[in-house]
Amino acid sequence: MQVYKFGGASVKDAKGVRNVAKVLETTDPKQKVVVISAMGKTTNKLENIISLYFEKSSALPEAITALKQDHYEILDDLFEEASHPAYTKTNYFFDELSIFFDRNKSPNYDFVYDQVVGFGELISTSIVSYYLKSVGIENVWHDCRNLVDTDSTYRDADVNWENTQQKILNHINEEELSITQGFIGSDANNFTTTLGREGSDYTAGIFAYCLNAENVTIWKDVPGVLNGDPNVFENTSLLEQISYEEAIELAFYGASVIHPKTLQPLQQKEIPLFVKSFYNPKDQGTKVGKGKLLNPLLPCYIVKKDLVFLSLSTLDFSFFVEENISEVFALFHKHQIKVDLIQNSAISFSVCVDNKFKNVDKLIEILKAKFKVDHQKGVSLFTIRHYDDEAIQRIEKDKTVLLKQLHKETIQFVTA
Repeated sequence: MQVYKFGGASVKDAKGVRNVAKVLETTDPKQKVVVISAMGKTTNKLENIISLYFEKSSALPEAITALKQDHYEILDDLFEEASHPAYTKTNYFFDELSIFFDRNKSPNYDFVYDQVVGFGELISTSIVSYYLKSVGIENVWHDCRNLVDTDSTYRDADVNWENTQQKILNHINEEELSITQGFIGSDANNFTTTLGREGSDYTAGIFAYCLNAENVTIWKDVPGVLNGDPNVFENTSLLEQISYEEAIELAFYGASVIHPKTLQPLQQKEIPLFVKSFYNPKDQGTKVGKGKLLNPLLPCYIVKKDLVFLSLSTLDFSFFVEENISEVFALFHKHQIKVDLIQNSAISFSVCVDNKFKNVDKLIEILKAKFKVDHQKGVSLFTIRHYDDEAIQRIEKDKTVLLKQLHKETIQFVTA
């Protein structure tokens, strides 16, 4: 049993869907669970639809129709008859989306978010499943909400591993090709939950762990894990081998090619993870598993953009002590603020945070009641693993460095 994961870029259009079939035919489609993300930028468009809903915008129906048309263009390219059941299933999900908006009474943004964005994966996997059947690749479509059991922490749910394993073992036939969604699960009340943005990789890890899979392969539009995002850094190189520990470090610091939660369940059972190109499925790619720390050993570059840099100090210039730090972190937790970098001195405390839940402005107003607060939005956090002098100079060049923190294997810069 193997687990494959295809991201949104791999199924962004009809050509991509056909390529998924090609990859499966090349690697033998049987005895696999295939986890698939929403098509292209669908999740971003659903996030915009959610915003229009909360704004009570008259543009909401038009935005839903436009997204439906995006999927119809893919359907029209894949299927000859408009009566094909793939159209019926797609219409069903869009009807469900509209019904939810009509009936929802909850003002909770995170709850609404999870009920809405999961439709992207449900529609995408349905289309892929029907297409595979049309070209002779038999498969079974599974609603992941019936398999992955979570708590009710909307937008960042925790998995109930015992329940999830039992459900997966009961529903997945290891001899078949199973198609399911990444990113989504459900809580005890059968409401949709999500595992965090980019959580489809994590879903693949969950299935691999529960099924004791032979391996997991994440199919990307890059040849494997590179030592930097080629869209940001020039002259990147392929990393052929990465240890679990090193991959977890890279993921923790923000390397986007592997989701931070994905590797932990795989490491527990020593299930290797491969990252390969869906354009060249027979190429070696990158293996993550036991063994050498990094091969070849190169500086690895990571950047997180659009962060917020906060500097706090006490109003009376007294020491910034453990009691202050504990209070600040309690507020970070309450407002779902992810901390990426910390530095403190006798009278000040500086921190670089991710504002993915858009709660920083509210937090700043609360902090101002007790601390002097300076903040700067739109900063970038650069991280270099296994740095050398040349790597440091490459990042510092032509940038305003607000904070630098150096450790044995890692150096980080906050830049304006």
